Amino acid sequence: MIRISKEDYEALRAHGEETYPNECCGVLLGKSEAGGNRVKLIVRAGNTRTDSAHNRYNISAGELVKIQRQAREKQLDIVGFYHSHPDHPARWSPTDYAEAHWMGCSYVITSVEKGKAVLTNSFLLTGTSEDDKKFEDEAVEVG
Repeated sequence: MIRISKEDYEALRAHGEETYPNECCGVLLGKSEAGGNRVKLIVRAGNTRTDSAHNRYNISAGELVKIQRQAREKQLDIVGFYHSHPDHPARWSPTDYAEAHWMGCSYVITSVEKGKAVLTNSFLLTGTSEDDKKFEDEAVEVG
């Protein structure tokens, strides 16, 4: 389960609406707890994909390092990532799976249809290596 405040949940959904028809992306900072990840802060990131930003996202390595430093300063960890799927279901794609490498992290996806956030789902990346990784559906607790 991923736990997120109503304010942060609404903020990540609004991010998807603001960037429509392109994908938004960001990082979830918090702590891993018994039973799941607790989000304490969301950090918006720039989508550096220029070839197909409408259905792909990328966070630059430099920006990710900066976000890791920010997390460390706040005594938080990276517990997940979020992005939007413009006019596409809130399910992970083969590309999302191929580009997911942070085991134990939550991958939150919001479907944005015609500019409006519709559904937000989360998937926990489990496994010990690239060879046995998999996404598991993860409940989202807002509040």
